[in-house]
Amino acid sequence: MESYAAGESAPALLDETIGASFEATAARHADREALVEVATGRRWTWAELDRDVDALARGLLAAGLAQGDRVGIWAPNCAEWTIAQYATAKAGVVLVNVNPAYRTHELAYAVNQSGMRVLLSASSFKGSDYTAMVDAVRRECPGLERVVYVDGPDWAELVAQGERLPAGALEERKAGLSPDDAINIQYTSGTTGNPKGATLSHRNILNNGYLVTETIGLTHEDRLCIPVPFYHCFGMVMANLGCTTHGATMVIPAPGFDPAATLRAVQDERCTVLYGVPTMFIAMQNLPDFATYDLEALRGGIMAGSICPVEVMKRCIEDMGMSQVSIAYGMTETSPVSCQTRAEDDLERRTATIGRVHPHLEIKVVDPVTGATVERGETGEFCTRGYSVMLGYWNDEAKTAEAVDADGWMHTGDLAVMREDGYCTIVGRIKDMVIRGGENIYPREIEEFLYTHPDVEDVQVVGVPDAKYGEELCAWVRMRPGRAPLDADAVRAFCDGRLARFKIPRYVMTVEEFPMTVTGKVRKVQMREESTSRLGLG
Repeated sequence: MESYAAGESAPALLDETIGASFEATAARHADREALVEVATGRRWTWAELDRDVDALARGLLAAGLAQGDRVGIWAPNCAEWTIAQYATAKAGVVLVNVNPAYRTHELAYAVNQSGMRVLLSASSFKGSDYTAMVDAVRRECPGLERVVYVDGPDWAELVAQGERLPAGALEERKAGLSPDDAINIQYTSGTTGNPKGATLSHRNILNNGYLVTETIGLTHEDRLCIPVPFYHCFGMVMANLGCTTHGATMVIPAPGFDPAATLRAVQDERCTVLYGVPTMFIAMQNLPDFATYDLEALRGGIMAGSICPVEVMKRCIEDMGMSQVSIAYGMTETSPVSCQTRAEDDLERRTATIGRVHPHLEIKVVDPVTGATVERGETGEFCTRGYSVMLGYWNDEAKTAEAVDADGWMHTGDLAVMREDGYCTIVGRIKDMVIRGGENIYPREIEEFLYTHPDVEDVQVVGVPDAKYGEELCAWVRMRPGRAPLDADAVRAFCDGRLARFKIPRYVMTVEEFPMTVTGKVRKVQMREESTSRLGLG
């Protein structure tokens, strides 16, 4: 059987704009709690949130922003981020997500490449002086007309400007919007060259957020704890849009991920659902006082970003009460989710796979060279097609054509296997695959095996240059607290007789942490570079 599958046709796709969907929810649940910002204690009902969203939307119109203009947001998770997300959608302007970890060069690139007219920015975050960085790049960004600091008087001034807007102006703008309009640009962190601006429509992200949370049974009775960044699809689509299409409460535990703050928010706000990448759950579960938190209200959540180790999943279920936790897989360019596990799936499917195809989508696994669909059980490139595929990369037709073929298939660059039951596993990135002496090695397989070592908390495997074999394997290992570091001999002894010899890492480095992106993904490109340098293999 070929590695192809099509998703269910129900529930039906939402054929409306983000603003219309939001307003319908606000009308249904006007007096229920919509948003909680734990750090400041601020709370909004749906009616109050809709009022503040409209106030900012009017301010954007009064500032002279036309439909399709670009407005950036450069801030950690905060209530203003959420308000801006929905205000820009109602105003019909394209929200440009700027990575909170960006520095001046990257900020200037995002501003200029997107043609950003207004930037909504925090003043500072985690020791970074955003105000100074903005001042440093203003001369390089002639199209940037205005910077509004969300945590200062500028925000109130922008909102006040909207009070002078003619009556009916916002309603007139909303009436001219279409679900197929571009509404969001997210820059993907490229491993070579500049980031690419994945351009997403109302239809793309509204429906993906809706279907992701339909799959986990989210309702207006749920309270979702959101420690994942709004800058990324995980936060703004799977969390925020998932909540607003169902009337669930959005709970922001902290501006950035903090394991203790997240658990406190779950406890104090009686959260029923929790999101995170595996490293976040590992950090929470390894807190010395983890057992003291009352997580009784938790029933489930979503884990994404990478495959969940079995032991982490077991602890989510047994120690955190998340019996309905779901695994989701996707990428920014597909809004993001293409595959997801279901509530009835067993532990094996939730730890060994990324789930099966999402509703209203098609997936296939193809030979990366020939493009032919491979048989189930064979490795190839994961491709997906349907409503979720981006409109394209902003102002980059060439890169768009490389990623999305003439038939509408998004080529992800991920190596996958579709099992006989239709569930898929990701075995690595095409660019991460290690070729040692002619043997194709998928680091994920080795990482999963080394994770079974009782002293290993987490592990990542990369390829490094080798004169004889072309490439060799290097394992970066994080030890459990109080455990002695492992060396290459100890790892070889653990692997001997259980892994093929060509899969046993030649090099082992014990580290305190891995280089990570702001979205919680490991930066393997940086790890390869550092390994090559530290091992003197350049």
